[in-house]
Amino acid sequence: MKQPPRRSGALDEARLRQQAIGARLRQIFDDVVNEPVPDEFLDILRDADARDAGKGR
Repeated sequence: MKQPPRRSGALDEARLRQQAIGARLRQIFDDVVNEPVPDEFLDILRDADARDAGKGR
């Protein structure tokens, strides 16, 4: 029977590094998503929505 090729230690290390990077990026993304939206930005969005509503959208 033919055995599957063995992975090299470098490949395993690269995969572990990619997993660590992916986990860190997800953590950073979650942190950003959970940050509060500044009041000034919410005001800008409300003003834009009010203008759009006035145009019949």
